[in-house]
Amino acid sequence: MHLRNLALIAALCSATSFAAFAQTAPVDKSPRTSWGAPDLQGFWTNTSLTTMQRPAGAEGLVLDEAAAERLARRNVYSAAAREEAGASEIDEASSQQLLADGNASRAYNRFWMDPGQSYARVKGEYRSSWITSPADGRIPYSEAGIRANTRSGGFDDFEIRPLAERCIMSFTGGAGPVMNNGMYNNTYQIVQTPGAVMILTEMVHDVRVIPIGGKHGPVEIPKWGGDSVGWYEGDTLVVETVNSHPKQRSYISTAGKVTERFTRWSADEIFYEFRVEDPVLYNRPWGGEMALRVSSEPLYEYACHEGNHALPGILAGARQLEREGRPHPEEKPIFAGVDVSDGE
Repeated sequence: MHLRNLALIAALCSATSFAAFAQTAPVDKSPRTSWGAPDLQGFWTNTSLTTMQRPAGAEGLVLDEAAAERLARRNVYSAAAREEAGASEIDEASSQQLLADGNASRAYNRFWMDPGQSYARVKGEYRSSWITSPADGRIPYSEAGIRANTRSGGFDDFEIRPLAERCIMSFTGGAGPVMNNGMYNNTYQIVQTPGAVMILTEMVHDVRVIPIGGKHGPVEIPKWGGDSVGWYEGDTLVVETVNSHPKQRSYISTAGKVTERFTRWSADEIFYEFRVEDPVLYNRPWGGEMALRVSSEPLYEYACHEGNHALPGILAGARQLEREGRPHPEEKPIFAGVDVSDGE
């Protein structure tokens, strides 16, 4: 996790500004690398209040400016910024008042978050969700999909804790398969060579190395981020991903496939399309579109590593609850692409 400068933090906590997301005209011809491939290299970001699934209160996929502003104002991050705006008193009485509601998230407040200020524009249109199909903007989970994405509780050993707690993969799922955004660290770096494309994700520094051409590896070896192969179709990079590691809780099972398409829409935007096919997890295929905008900043270090100091505390806390005869904290279902945008 990283801190931006104070001016940026102040801007994030101010009223929503939509003028900052003005769009440039689409390109007539995609820029090319020295070997003739569409040039997608650079630093890009999908920072936005738009999430994978459509929030309550959004009537359709495309929003006018007034509707986008209304949704942004009621977004949980915007509400937190308003609640926490202004200087607080540093004294015992103020601290007791702040902690009176027992909100454990007070230790992780809006100051540390960088979720954006606006719903995203894709090809110039405000979008309420990244999902465009099905029409309701929701992931069509099957019963098996719901069961597969339910996190089982357990504090007996570090190996059964979530991957993000162990710093193996991020909790936003930013790297994919199906790229995603979260409350901070939504920057990507794309590097191309004639034989491969590398996508580095700021969140936990997840990385995908996608060979151009070739075949998928053996199914016996699942991979973090999935087994991807790519090819070019005109101005578009197409990536097909299968065999995501089952512990990753990605958008596909071992029976699934994600197809992604990257196309330069303008000088400062990549048009990203995705389609998810998995007869185990979903009732039907689903997909969507996303804008990756040029980032004004590079990636920052996410200094998280397996064996960090949080895990001994997590496990020690569970042992203390057991000694006191108290239950562990309740574990709730957690899904790939879970939204936080429905809050008032």
